[in-house]
Amino acid sequence: MTGMAEGDFAGALGESFQRFGFAMVRDHGMDEALVDQCWALSRRFFDLPLEVKQRYDAASNGGQRGYTAFGREIAKGANENDLKEFWHIGRDLPAGDALGHAMPANIWPEEIPEFRPAFTRLYAGFDRIGRRLLSAIALHLGLDSGWFEGPVRNGNSILRLLHYPPVSPAAAGIRAAAHEDINLITLLLGAEEGGLELRDRAGNWLPVVPPRGALVINVGDMLQRLTNHRLPSTSHRVVNPPPDRRGVSRYSMPFFLHLRPDFLIEPLAQCVDEAHPRRDPPITAHDYLMERLRDIGLVKA
Repeated sequence: MTGMAEGDFAGALGESFQRFGFAMVRDHGMDEALVDQCWALSRRFFDLPLEVKQRYDAASNGGQRGYTAFGREIAKGANENDLKEFWHIGRDLPAGDALGHAMPANIWPEEIPEFRPAFTRLYAGFDRIGRRLLSAIALHLGLDSGWFEGPVRNGNSILRLLHYPPVSPAAAGIRAAAHEDINLITLLLGAEEGGLELRDRAGNWLPVVPPRGALVINVGDMLQRLTNHRLPSTSHRVVNPPPDRRGVSRYSMPFFLHLRPDFLIEPLAQCVDEAHPRRDPPITAHDYLMERLRDIGLVKA
């Protein structure tokens, strides 16, 4: 994101989003030493015995904080559960905040004391870079560069630490079935280990292979609704690797950037006209999130 004029970056990002729903960003300013530390801490956590990890089970809070075991999540419309386990970190709100009902407090693994301070810093870094990306998206849409500041202030964003364990050489299925993200935009580290694919407008599956350390950014369903589908949320999946790589774990860290729970998602005026009528009814960010969490099995219907 450095070394390019603001308007040029906004144009390139918006064009990539309109064509693919995805973009790759280098020189994003994330602290490399912190990222390396967090990769190591993530591996340490997932290497813990299952009975230890299950002490932090996230089932009681809709999967929003803590640990979700292997095979629990299922993509909307899929027949088989995904081959992954993950940990969720969210925003810390002041005591008594009015949005507290929508954002449970974080929980932290006691076995790894460095976990909380490192991932608190990483969450803040993703939050900062996400706001810069939203500023570029706003410019692309003809809005003031700060338009998203209010809608995402105290947003219900989630940092997910993902582990896809090794699979057998003959394993059927895929690590994560085709799906679209729920949120506004997703910022992803760790796509260098092959497997991530996006579906283009012609229905072809294309591999997403970023340069080492680059962020992969994609449009989520909330931004699609906000822009009346001008910026489309693209189906993507994580396929099983070639047989010679199936004995290797895959790790990634997506940051799901969310709107404030009380923000009303309705199409922007400049995205609606006679040729592009309103496609989705208004809904609050929290209600939409709960609807989708029920779809993927993290909240009971």
